[in-house]
Amino acid sequence: MNLGAFSISLSVKNLKASQQFYENLGFAIFAGSHESNYLIMKNEDSLIGLFQGMFEGNILTFNPGWDTNAQNLEEFEDVREIQKALKKQHVKLEREADESTSGPASIVLTDPDGNNILIDQHR
Repeated sequence: MNLGAFSISLSVKNLKASQQFYENLGFAIFAGSHESNYLIMKNEDSLIGLFQGMFEGNILTFNPGWDTNAQNLEEFEDVREIQKALKKQHVKLEREADESTSGPASIVLTDPDGNNILIDQHR
Protein backbone atom coordinates (compact mmCIF):
# COMPACT_ATOMS: atom_id res chain seq x y z
CA MET A 1 0.00 0.00 0.00
CA ASN A 2 1.49 3.35 -1.05
CA LEU A 3 0.10 6.21 1.03
CA GLY A 4 1.94 9.04 -0.75
CA ALA A 5 3.88 11.96 0.70
CA PHE A 6 4.11 12.03 4.50
CA SER A 7 3.96 15.04 6.79
CA ILE A 8 2.99 15.74 10.34
CA SER A 9 0.38 18.39 11.04
CA LEU A 10 0.98 20.12 14.36
CA SER A 11 -1.60 22.12 16.27
CA VAL A 12 0.43 25.11 17.49
CA LYS A 13 -0.35 27.85 20.02
CA ASN A 14 1.78 30.56 18.39
CA LEU A 15 2.44 30.28 14.67
CA LYS A 16 5.29 32.80 14.62
CA ALA A 17 7.09 31.14 17.56
CA SER A 18 6.70 27.70 15.95
CA GLN A 19 7.93 29.06 12.60
CA GLN A 20 11.05 30.46 14.26
CA PHE A 21 11.69 27.19 16.13
CA TYR A 22 11.50 25.06 12.98
CA GLU A 23 13.52 27.57 10.96
CA ASN A 24 16.25 27.10 13.61
CA LEU A 25 16.14 23.38 12.74
CA GLY A 26 16.69 24.14 9.06
CA PHE A 27 13.08 24.21 7.85
CA ALA A 28 11.84 26.90 5.45
CA ILE A 29 8.32 28.00 4.51
CA PHE A 30 7.05 25.87 1.63
CA ALA A 31 3.37 26.89 1.57
CA GLY A 32 0.69 28.66 3.61
CA SER A 33 0.65 32.08 5.25
CA HIS A 34 0.21 33.75 8.61
CA GLU A 35 -3.06 35.25 7.32
CA SER A 36 -4.37 31.72 6.72
CA ASN A 37 -3.15 30.56 10.18
CA TYR A 38 -0.97 27.79 8.77
CA LEU A 39 2.49 27.22 7.34
CA ILE A 40 3.93 24.16 5.67
CA MET A 41 7.61 23.96 6.54
CA LYS A 42 10.09 21.87 4.55
CA ASN A 43 13.60 20.57 5.18
CA GLU A 44 14.71 18.41 2.24
CA ASP A 45 12.02 15.67 2.11
CA SER A 46 10.68 16.36 5.63
CA LEU A 47 7.41 18.27 5.87
CA ILE A 48 5.79 19.77 8.96
CA GLY A 49 2.47 21.59 8.84
CA LEU A 50 1.97 24.24 11.54
CA PHE A 51 -1.70 25.01 12.15
CA GLN A 52 -2.91 27.61 14.65
CA GLY A 53 -6.51 27.32 15.86
CA MET A 54 -7.61 24.86 13.16
CA PHE A 55 -7.80 21.56 15.08
CA GLU A 56 -6.78 19.96 18.35
CA GLY A 57 -3.99 17.45 18.63
CA ASN A 58 -1.45 16.45 16.03
CA ILE A 59 -2.18 14.51 12.87
CA LEU A 60 -0.05 12.16 10.80
CA THR A 61 -0.85 13.11 7.21
CA PHE A 62 -0.39 11.17 3.97
CA ASN A 63 -1.15 12.58 0.51
CA PRO A 64 -1.73 9.97 -2.22
CA GLY A 65 -0.88 11.37 -5.63
CA TRP A 66 1.75 13.84 -4.40
CA ASP A 67 5.48 13.71 -3.93
CA THR A 68 7.22 15.65 -1.13
CA ASN A 69 7.15 18.81 -3.29
CA ALA A 70 3.34 18.62 -3.68
CA GLN A 71 3.87 17.70 -7.32
CA ASN A 72 1.46 15.28 -8.94
CA LEU A 73 2.68 11.72 -9.32
CA GLU A 74 1.93 10.04 -12.62
CA GLU A 75 0.78 6.84 -10.90
CA PHE A 76 -0.62 6.53 -7.39
CA GLU A 77 -2.97 4.45 -5.29
CA ASP A 78 -6.36 6.18 -5.01
CA VAL A 79 -7.57 6.86 -1.47
CA ARG A 80 -10.66 4.71 -2.16
CA GLU A 81 -8.43 1.72 -2.95
CA ILE A 82 -6.48 2.36 0.25
CA GLN A 83 -9.80 2.50 2.10
CA LYS A 84 -10.92 -0.83 0.64
CA ALA A 85 -7.61 -2.46 1.63
CA LEU A 86 -7.86 -1.11 5.19
CA LYS A 87 -11.47 -2.28 5.55
CA LYS A 88 -10.44 -5.71 4.29
CA GLN A 89 -7.93 -5.79 7.15
CA HIS A 90 -10.72 -4.73 9.59
CA VAL A 91 -9.13 -1.34 10.32
CA LYS A 92 -11.74 0.97 11.84
CA LEU A 93 -12.16 4.22 9.93
CA GLU A 94 -13.34 7.37 11.69
CA ARG A 95 -14.25 9.01 8.38
CA GLU A 96 -14.63 7.34 5.00
CA ALA A 97 -14.41 8.48 1.39
CA ASP A 98 -17.46 8.01 -0.82
CA GLU A 99 -16.46 5.07 -3.00
CA SER A 100 -18.88 6.12 -5.76
CA THR A 101 -16.84 9.27 -6.43
CA SER A 102 -13.44 10.03 -7.92
CA GLY A 103 -10.90 12.79 -7.39
CA PRO A 104 -10.23 14.57 -4.09
CA ALA A 105 -11.28 12.67 -0.96
CA SER A 106 -9.95 11.70 2.44
CA ILE A 107 -10.22 9.11 5.17
CA VAL A 108 -9.36 9.33 8.85
CA LEU A 109 -8.31 6.58 11.22
CA THR A 110 -6.83 6.44 14.70
CA ASP A 111 -3.90 4.30 15.76
CA PRO A 112 -3.97 2.23 18.99
CA ASP A 113 -2.44 5.13 20.95
CA GLY A 114 -5.03 7.67 19.85
CA ASN A 115 -2.97 9.37 17.13
CA ASN A 116 -5.10 10.60 14.26
CA ILE A 117 -4.06 9.67 10.73
CA LEU A 118 -5.39 11.60 7.75
CA ILE A 119 -5.05 10.16 4.25
CA ASP A 120 -5.89 13.19 2.12
CA GLN A 121 -5.96 12.98 -1.66
CA HIS A 122 -6.05 16.37 -3.39
CA ARG A 123 -6.71 15.25 -6.96
